[in-house]
Amino acid sequence: MSPAADLTHQRLIRAALELFSSRGYHDTTTAQIAKKAGVAEGTIYRHFPSKQQLLNELFRAALRWALKAVEDSGAGPPRARLASIAQAFAEGAVRDPAVVKLALLERHDAVLDDDSRKTAREFRMGLERVIAQGKAEGAVRSGAADVWAGVWLTVVAYALEKIVAKDWKPGDAAVGLVIEGAWEAIAG
Repeated sequence: MSPAADLTHQRLIRAALELFSSRGYHDTTTAQIAKKAGVAEGTIYRHFPSKQQLLNELFRAALRWALKAVEDSGAGPPRARLASIAQAFAEGAVRDPAVVKLALLERHDAVLDDDSRKTAREFRMGLERVIAQGKAEGAVRSGAADVWAGVWLTVVAYALEKIVAKDWKPGDAAVGLVIEGAWEAIAG
């Protein structure tokens, strides 16, 4: 891809990400994406076969970021790892709220392709491995790791929604309470 084409591609991605996260996937048109990116609508189709494919590319990139936060949480105790993951998500919600919304706060199941579903499974499995480690150490309640991962993520999502809305900041006491509450919800 030429430098100009790469720049256009990046502008389309950024415009779509911002519009999908503010207006929603279904209420965003390709004409709106093109206008925000400063290109003709037909230009989108030189870079992406469809609006759905554009969303899927964005979704996969956002989930790869979330998976990296899980993988970068180290090899310590599960409680510390989950706190580190939650903090990374919170900092990401300030740095790039649209990415956090797309990856962790919004549902796009009806329009996800197989690659996106696979990326979502990889993210969940990474989180479930941390939970399973906690179960093996007796720190997490007995029961299915996928259930406890879902509970933990749902509680953390509350703080992320508040941060994305600019009601809270990552260092606020309320964020710490939510992260602690997420742990308490699954602790054995």
